[in-house]
Amino acid sequence: MRTRIITTVYWIVAAEFLLGAITKYWPGTGPLGQDYAAKFVAWGYPAWFRFFVGTVELICAVLLVVPRRPARFLGAAGLVLVLDGAVTTHMVNHDPISQSLDAPIHLLVVAAIALANWPAHWKELLRPGRVRLQ
Repeated sequence: MRTRIITTVYWIVAAEFLLGAITKYWPGTGPLGQDYAAKFVAWGYPAWFRFFVGTVELICAVLLVVPRRPARFLGAAGLVLVLDGAVTTHMVNHDPISQSLDAPIHLLVVAAIALANWPAHWKELLRPGRVRLQ
């Protein structure tokens, strides 16, 4: 039962970041009512940077649902880096709290996921998965 709840949490977080990646690729005003090209320019980044951030979010979302701890750790660690940038961007640009509350909340969630999947040794991140034939 506990494993199913944890797996469901990973899938929900991955779905949120997948949706975030899709909206960053969306031309013009997206399905959630945001034009990320304009937002990134207003924040001081080039408009193309949204594609980079969206790609990182997409890759990390996929890694979160891979049923291996090293993959989940890498996915969560990548999202921690992206969300550090998001939180910093909102703080530097003095965005209203209503627009910038999601980033710190998601940062805490993915940081908890990264800590839960922390490898015992860094070499675990480099080992390929072992295939067992039965």
